[in-house]
Amino acid sequence: MQQSAVPELAHTHTRPIHWLATATALAGVVALSSVLQPNSATAAQPAGPEAKNVPAATTPPDPTGVDYPLECGPVKAIVVKKATGDLDGDGSPETVAVVHCDSPMGTPPDGLYVLTRATETAAPRLVATLINPKDGITVSDVAVRDGAVVTDLLGYSSIDVPRCCPDVKNSAKWQWKNGAFVRSTSAGAHSV
Repeated sequence: MQQSAVPELAHTHTRPIHWLATATALAGVVALSSVLQPNSATAAQPAGPEAKNVPAATTPPDPTGVDYPLECGPVKAIVVKKATGDLDGDGSPETVAVVHCDSPMGTPPDGLYVLTRATETAAPRLVATLINPKDGITVSDVAVRDGAVVTDLLGYSSIDVPRCCPDVKNSAKWQWKNGAFVRSTSAGAHSV
């Protein structure tokens, strides 16, 4: 008969007292952890002299609930896309909102609007219309890159093209210069 290299352990057979001791120890750890909680974590910076250098409006304006210059009849205007970033270099972000009427049929044209925060109330304030819905354009993509509004636009080559199916794709860029948004476009439009 060959003997094992590892001697038999005295407590390899569990008894009810072992389970009771384990349960008591676990209950003690849980009870102690519920009493000894760490302080709540916050993202707020401590108040002090260095806090005065932080710009007040560091969150971009919320585009919902703004009164956009759209004639929607019985339906409401909805924000379908948005992008945020500092467009005028003042350190506070603006919001660019793509808005159209919530039409149950067809492809309603988009409006492209720039919002900032009103200094008196911190409420969102419409400061520019980059695309008027009357132009019949759909904004397929919008972003803020390097302080500029960059878009991909869908439009129509003629009035004979059904309004459901834009056949021209173009891109445009708006940059804040000398107190106004200046538009530049890509080399040319191309068919979709």
